[in-house]
Amino acid sequence: MMKMRWLGTLALAMLCACSPRIFAQGSAITGIAHVAYRVSNLDQEIAFLNKLGYEESFAFTKDGKTTEVFVKINNRQFFEVYPQNNPSEPLGWMHVCYESNDLNALYNTLAAHGLKPRPVEKAGAGNLISSLMDPEGRVTEFTQYMPGSRHTLDRGKHLGPNRVSDKIAGFELPVPDMAAAMQFYTAGMGFTARNTRVGARIRITSRPLPWILLRPAGPRARPRLFFAVNDVAAAAKKLQAAGVPVEQRGRRIIVTDPDGNQFVFAPTRTRRRR
Repeated sequence: MMKMRWLGTLALAMLCACSPRIFAQGSAITGIAHVAYRVSNLDQEIAFLNKLGYEESFAFTKDGKTTEVFVKINNRQFFEVYPQNNPSEPLGWMHVCYESNDLNALYNTLAAHGLKPRPVEKAGAGNLISSLMDPEGRVTEFTQYMPGSRHTLDRGKHLGPNRVSDKIAGFELPVPDMAAAMQFYTAGMGFTARNTRVGARIRITSRPLPWILLRPAGPRARPRLFFAVNDVAAAAKKLQAAGVPVEQRGRRIIVTDPDGNQFVFAPTRTRRRR
């Protein structure tokens, strides 16, 4: 019985992966707004990101302590960095936040797909925000940039001239249950997917970027954030000049932050498979 239930779930996921996009093309999700990390030392992490060419956009404080820092990748994409407040808080990847051009419409679509998003509200930075939990209990956020928000007012600013990349290409996410993850991202989120030799590649919008690579979880597997570059050799040279240790694997460059989070710089792949 359990085997039949699992096969049914997988079949549903594959059916959704092959069906037309539900809302990726026209209505709601337009890309990745930010990726959030919790770090052991906020100053060290910001200094590391500065070496990659990324500048602090703005921060929030409470009782004289910094509680959250936004580091800018481009006008629409950010790192969201949180300090670890006590040893019980896990370090590393926290969540991804998708940008929407109509968050209320997206909320209705997600709810219609059987997901349970939180009501849309205005966040501290002045944008609309909603969230839900993925199959592993991780937060998935959604935001709509609003006029007058901290992000909107910062457009054109803090765009470091030495950025190694100015675009998130996608992220790699190890998951313990591929069938549940596929159902969440296709039947629930409305994304499209295709199988690869290492997992499943999820397309977020009708454009090639950004993407998600789902792969089976392993003992040492951690999420990895990918950035698009045009020239790998030039990117490696820029990183080395900034004093960042570089690991090169073929046409990919991997750098590691003070807490062991990996950021991968790789050539942009724009050709679509037929």
